[in-house]
Amino acid sequence: MTLALRLSRLIDRLLAFFAALGGWCIVALTLVVCYDVVTRYFGVPKIFGLTSTILQEGEYWLHSYAIVLAVGAAYIRQQHVRIDLIREGRTDKTKYWIEAIGCAVMLIPYAILGAWLSYPYAYRAFSIGEGSRSGNGIDQVWVLKSGLVILFVLIGLAGLSVFIKAVAGIAGRLPQSQRHEVIDG
Repeated sequence: MTLALRLSRLIDRLLAFFAALGGWCIVALTLVVCYDVVTRYFGVPKIFGLTSTILQEGEYWLHSYAIVLAVGAAYIRQQHVRIDLIREGRTDKTKYWIEAIGCAVMLIPYAILGAWLSYPYAYRAFSIGEGSRSGNGIDQVWVLKSGLVILFVLIGLAGLSVFIKAVAGIAGRLPQSQRHEVIDG
């Protein structure tokens, strides 16, 4: 169990790293939006061959990746939507069981299926060199579409981490300091 909890902590650190990258996407998004507004409404010329289309698509891409990169960390921090009709008023051990079963039966298989089904979608975009529908937009659309695969992988990792902690909670081996990461939503 100690090794499994170490793996869970490693996954949590990895998810925190990706969430930090997602945070930097928000910073970049803010800068791109400000630049787009200034160049569009105040007549400042665009530099480096940028167009309004490229800037707007960049905003969309940055916003997408901010969400993709943060979703796994949000799940392990219990920041996801939860309907507590089943869990409310139950013992801690029952809550751990509900989390473990939910991760093993629903979340992890869903993440695997999502990654498996979205991979060909991203790979096809890469293999045909798919570009923007706009003639002067961002090329390499596979980067955006790969976000789906990344999203499902990160959700799957988060589910694995919570599953490990739930099993440790069932066994009475989860440190009290980590209880909030599993059953205190």
